[in-house]
Amino acid sequence: MRSSLNMPSDDKPESPQSPKPEKAKSTSSQLATAMELPFTFVAVVVVGGLIGYFLDQWLHTAPWLMIVFGCLGFAGGILEIARRFR
Repeated sequence: MRSSLNMPSDDKPESPQSPKPEKAKSTSSQLATAMELPFTFVAVVVVGGLIGYFLDQWLHTAPWLMIVFGCLGFAGGILEIARRFR
């Protein structure tokens, strides 16, 4: 036998406050980018510095190549951030 009472969730109109799927997807995409960029930037600088460090060890030019490649990594990180925000 069916009850004539409606449950609280039956025939409920959509709330005007509920986020739209497109907006939620955009927000989550922006959040993912914001979480990823610092790790990308640090990784590029560290990799550049490590390449310079190992070249310094091999060529006995410490610390010059580490500084140069660290700066190139820094510039590459800045370019990557600028590319992502375009």
